[in-house]
Amino acid sequence: MDDKKKVDTDNNSAFPIAAPGYYFIIATFFATVVFALAGVVSLATICFTLTLFVCWFFRNPERVTPMVDGAVVSPADGKVIIIEPLSESPFSKGACIKISIFMSVFNVHVNRIPHEGKVINISYFPGKFFNASFDKASKENEHNAILIETEKGKKICAVQIAGLIARRIICRLKHGDIVKRGERFGMICFGSRLDVYLPADSKICVAVGNKIKAGSGILGYLA
Repeated sequence: MDDKKKVDTDNNSAFPIAAPGYYFIIATFFATVVFALAGVVSLATICFTLTLFVCWFFRNPERVTPMVDGAVVSPADGKVIIIEPLSESPFSKGACIKISIFMSVFNVHVNRIPHEGKVINISYFPGKFFNASFDKASKENEHNAILIETEKGKKICAVQIAGLIARRIICRLKHGDIVKRGERFGMICFGSRLDVYLPADSKICVAVGNKIKAGSGILGYLA
């Protein structure tokens, strides 16, 4: 039996460009047309180039998600910058392992569910906008934490964190939602970071410096 399965292929979230990008694309293309009609070729060229970049930035590719029992997939594309054990999770009771993934402007920014389960809490913190690669970003930056409980009672938290440039966190989940591993749930516009908090007895499969893809790259396995 194939242990992998494509997700989100039958709904609007599978469109090649993520919906939050439409506004930026329309705005930059409109500016391109205005400058072109006005005969300002240099600015029209710049705006057209920006339009192409925005289309590329908001790309929304399909991913093949591992359906291996207990596998926790990355909620974001990017580079693993922190792996550390904590005596207490900031978002649930008990010890945990924190994994931080930094997204540059060159990464796909669509976020995905790390493991199937039920959303038991969503907490939003309107904080500051430090560089997302700084350690203090986890606590002090604007962030949105999604706490998921698996069928076996394990708790996993994915935290969307705004960065120096990123000023818009998008999350379409609500309390009580039943979610699937690899399913799209939101994004952060223009560079940022995702923190994942796993149970302390999880087996971690990545190392600091590894590059990983949302929905397909495995961070670790639940015990």
